[in-house]
Amino acid sequence: MTDPAFDADTLRERALTTLTTARARTTLLTSCVEEPDLTAQHSPLMSPLVWDLAHIGNQEEMWLLRAVAGREAMRPEIDGLYDAFEHPRSERPSLPLLPPAEARHYASEVRGRVLDILESTAFHGTRLTEAGFAFGMIAQHEQQHDETMLITHQLRKGPQALTAPDPDPVPLFTGPSEVLVPGGPFTMGTSTEPWALDNERPAHRREVPAFYMDTTPVTNAAFQAFITDGGYDTERWWTPEGWAHIRQHSIHAPLYWQRDGKQWLRRRFGVTEVVPPDEPVLHVSWYEADAYARWAGRRLPTEAEWEKAARHDPASGRSTRYPWGDADPAPEHANLGQRHLRPAPAGSYPEGESPLGIRQLIGDVWEWTASDLLPYPGFQAFPYKEYSEVFFGPEYKVLRGGAFAVDPVACRGTFRNWDYPIRRQIFSGFRTARSAGDA
Repeated sequence: MTDPAFDADTLRERALTTLTTARARTTLLTSCVEEPDLTAQHSPLMSPLVWDLAHIGNQEEMWLLRAVAGREAMRPEIDGLYDAFEHPRSERPSLPLLPPAEARHYASEVRGRVLDILESTAFHGTRLTEAGFAFGMIAQHEQQHDETMLITHQLRKGPQALTAPDPDPVPLFTGPSEVLVPGGPFTMGTSTEPWALDNERPAHRREVPAFYMDTTPVTNAAFQAFITDGGYDTERWWTPEGWAHIRQHSIHAPLYWQRDGKQWLRRRFGVTEVVPPDEPVLHVSWYEADAYARWAGRRLPTEAEWEKAARHDPASGRSTRYPWGDADPAPEHANLGQRHLRPAPAGSYPEGESPLGIRQLIGDVWEWTASDLLPYPGFQAFPYKEYSEVFFGPEYKVLRGGAFAVDPVACRGTFRNWDYPIRRQIFSGFRTARSAGDA
């Protein structure tokens, strides 16, 4: 009997829906500002928005039209311009990039041809086409660049260009501050999720000792207590590299925060507001997260601990796709997909909690872990080494769980993100843990 999830019509509809959703978001992010904002570089850490727009089209052409359908290249002369490994972000404004109108036309023309081949593609025969993997990979790629463009919008100076309703208010969370995650083995990673990327594979057994995990992400109020207690001025809470970094760059609070008398303000997508005490803290580096955890007498969870807390069901002994089970994310489960432009208050989304009662493991903020980005046992790069393999090693720290800026297609209990420990412009927060034997 054929698994209905892998039925050709179902896969075709899923591919169409995810590609269409991604393109609608790309259009929103590149149409809400005028042309000068599209071509400007708002930070040396980020590309001009117009580069992302054409890069999205170029990757779609390369993988779906050329690799899957065997079509001739539409514009081979621009491949080098939009190769992310050939040109660092800081250099991209100096390249002869397609102007906005031409970039839009190119991406639209590619998409039209992709929708034509989607109708006739067989979802079997090669690793790229099996279960529609290449279409899922490209939908995820576009959504990842949409998240990158949203980061650029946050960095952009000027009036508000994006709006979205705030998350629903919730009663102040009064549940336990931490939950015991029992020790023992669990299955980490996946060998069955059809659109999982190479670094999520293969599924393998991990033994994790018992530990305690925060029930919710660390909040702004909790982080303010760290600041008030002199956290940024006390060397013993910091790694040597972290201490040197915050001293060199005069960092005394999360990115976008500023003191106004006795209160903290922050800038959020062109609007200045009082820092909401009950929201998960956002825009902190790994160094800041690690220092807070030390100050609190705790530590960051390892990547394996995070995934066990998010996926392991003690009753059945199996690893689920998400904390709430195997169902795809719905609005009641998590804050995803740029429905909102901020995290929801800590303790939100009770329907998305894990079997142990841990909340907001998916959505709201990316969560720093203690772990370096390393391959799983049996890892195989696919379909290209530059997606994951070139980043393996101690330079990058793993983030898990996704943020409000992440679309569900690019967010799973197995999904792995990574960045340098100094990075703060990303939508990063954290939660803390402690070993079960600690006092």
